[in-house]
Amino acid sequence: MIELAEIEAARARIAGSVVRTPLVHLHVAGAPAEIYLKLENLQPINSFKIRGATNAVMLAPAATRAEGLVTASAGNMAQGIAWTARALGIPATIVVPEHAPEAKVAAIERLGGRVLKVPYDEWWNIIVTGDVDGQKGLFVHPVQDREVMAGNGTIGLEILEDLPDPDAVVIPYGGGGLTVGIASAIKALRPGTKIFTAEPDTAAALAAALAAGHPVDVEYRPSFVDGSGSRRVLDSMWPLVAPLVDGALSIPVAEVAEAVRTLAERVRIIAEGAGALAPAAALSGRAGTGKVVCVVSGGNINLSTLAEILGGAPG
Repeated sequence: MIELAEIEAARARIAGSVVRTPLVHLHVAGAPAEIYLKLENLQPINSFKIRGATNAVMLAPAATRAEGLVTASAGNMAQGIAWTARALGIPATIVVPEHAPEAKVAAIERLGGRVLKVPYDEWWNIIVTGDVDGQKGLFVHPVQDREVMAGNGTIGLEILEDLPDPDAVVIPYGGGGLTVGIASAIKALRPGTKIFTAEPDTAAALAAALAAGHPVDVEYRPSFVDGSGSRRVLDSMWPLVAPLVDGALSIPVAEVAEAVRTLAERVRIIAEGAGALAPAAALSGRAGTGKVVCVVSGGNINLSTLAEILGGAPG
């Protein structure tokens, strides 16, 4: 768990760099719950990742970051690091998996980041080891850095300010850093609120880990839900995540696509696959009844993919 004091300090530290995003009610007739959307897709980089990236980099000594910033990311953390590097006038190198969406790669390059594409297995090894061979600069881990998780936790503070009594908060699960950050804040201030994670059923590593009682390997099938799911829960994150989570929800990709359409239709919001996971979970009833907050983590989706989904493709 990240201490509440660390999250509150992060909030003050990043206040001038991030947007305090709104919490809006999703009105859907017959919905199984009173659903609210925490719209992190409205951040300057269209993703929550700017929070953790900014906090981690601002805490690092200037001399350490002088040679530049380095991270490994499917796209959103990459943009957070590239955004922060540009603001500081230093270079950023981003290692992405070969299947990273072109929308995210293009956004990194627009921000001045240098992109290195590698096979998924090589990219995942960097996530596990926290090491990029041959690259100089401050490596900011997209998931397991405590400073990154504290920055992510500021979302939890904002949720409870806008809705003090949620019955559940649903968080898309990728590497676990967003879940640990938000859940640490929620459980510290309102321990009775349930924390659910949501993953695509094509890569539901946390659901499998909770069922087994420890991290296990699962089959990974790429889908448009590229910012969530993995082959295995990071061993370093498991002891942090497991005590904070009340359940892990595995969501069919077709339901995620339907949630993308629902958000576009009802609230005129563009969500990427990972961003639509939590609303899909809530709309299906898997997150229970009462007041359910869904973290819409990002909106960086290829326009061609979005057009296909809006046209009725199952994802």
